[in-house]
Amino acid sequence: MPLPVPPVLRFLSLFQHSLSHTPTLSFPYLTLLRRSMATDSISPSNTRVGWIGTGVMGRFMCSHLIQAGYSLTVFNRTLSKAQPLLEMGARLAQSPLDVASQSDVVFSIVGYPSDVRSVLLDPTSGALAGLRHGGVLVDMTTSEPSLAAEISAAASAKKCAAIDAPVSGGDRGAKNGTLAIFASGDESVVNRLNPLFSLLGKVNYMGAPGKGQFAKLANQITIASTMVGLVEGMVYAHKAGLDVGLFLDAISTGAAGSKSLDLYGSRILKRDFEPGFYVNHFVKDLGICLKECQNMGLALPGLALAQQLYLSLKAHGEGNLGTQALILALERLNNVSLQSAAAPPS
Repeated sequence: MPLPVPPVLRFLSLFQHSLSHTPTLSFPYLTLLRRSMATDSISPSNTRVGWIGTGVMGRFMCSHLIQAGYSLTVFNRTLSKAQPLLEMGARLAQSPLDVASQSDVVFSIVGYPSDVRSVLLDPTSGALAGLRHGGVLVDMTTSEPSLAAEISAAASAKKCAAIDAPVSGGDRGAKNGTLAIFASGDESVVNRLNPLFSLLGKVNYMGAPGKGQFAKLANQITIASTMVGLVEGMVYAHKAGLDVGLFLDAISTGAAGSKSLDLYGSRILKRDFEPGFYVNHFVKDLGICLKECQNMGLALPGLALAQQLYLSLKAHGEGNLGTQALILALERLNNVSLQSAAAPPS
């Protein structure tokens, strides 16, 4: 008498049979499903992580993964920016393709959409070309929604998956592991990546490919006008003869309090314009926002004004300063300087 078939084998047999009769199911997600059945969840013992872009944000984000025990392979065009991570135990790759060939999940956070296209989609050196079937690309750059959708389609065609997951929170959020992450693409893949995302911040699922980028652009629109309001308030307080430090401390717990004030108010008073986020990159983001507004038929005058003020910083050679350098544009417009203003009490 034959041995009874265990229930799990009976289920797998029926499942495989159903797959063979369901041609509309996407193979990349079947691959990921099979891999997730083989391993309970992503962990340092079963997942190799790659990272492309170890600048202001990337180096802090990578450090959290290394400290959590993940095997990390990194690539950065400027070797010196990767050196601290190599000293922590990361391996250096010679190209994005090289990163992907040694990784199951590849993150990227670079400067511009053209950089994203190059490091992920270049047929000879891009990460997708080196990624094995079932691998995942996670682009955390603020980029164009249409490019995110294109990357997702290209990954799917190669039996892989791609998630767009831009972040907000600046260098402080990256350092503290408290970033807001706007993830989109296949929700089951996003959920499976949560052990990695949770080391970097709080993941928010936004929808289909490209929706994460739309969410981040809306975030940048909000920040842009908030920053204009912050520096205008500071210039006004200074001109009115107020102690600007005391003023910022007073409004921080009222309706005018904001994350921008918390992150940048004190830095502005100390003339600390080190980049948590570059003016050049913010100009790029606001340019993408304006392009999308044109596509949507939207008029957002606050966004347009903020973009012009930030462009003026770039024209003055201040593109490599942090976004808090917006105060310089307002000071020039009004022929004033907050240089002597005291920092708020700590």
